[in-house]
Amino acid sequence: IILVTGDAYVDHPSFGMAICGRMLEAQGFRVGIIAQPEWNNKDDFMRLGKPNLFFGVTAGNMDSMINRYTADRRLRHDDAYT
Repeated sequence: IILVTGDAYVDHPSFGMAICGRMLEAQGFRVGIIAQPEWNNKDDFMRLGKPNLFFGVTAGNMDSMINRYTADRRLRHDDAYT
């Protein structure tokens, strides 16, 4: 199983991909995680090879609108999770 996330990978329970990966691993599956791949280049997605079961994909923890704008509806200048 290969899991792909738009966030940086942090092996901590506050990150959903870490929980998914650890739960699958506890069930006996081999799990690989690709964090923040270059979406316009297939090399990052092919790095771990073809999965035996499936690719699991998530955009990440942070909603894109929250990540892009402040509470005052101004554009953010940096990404806290990159």
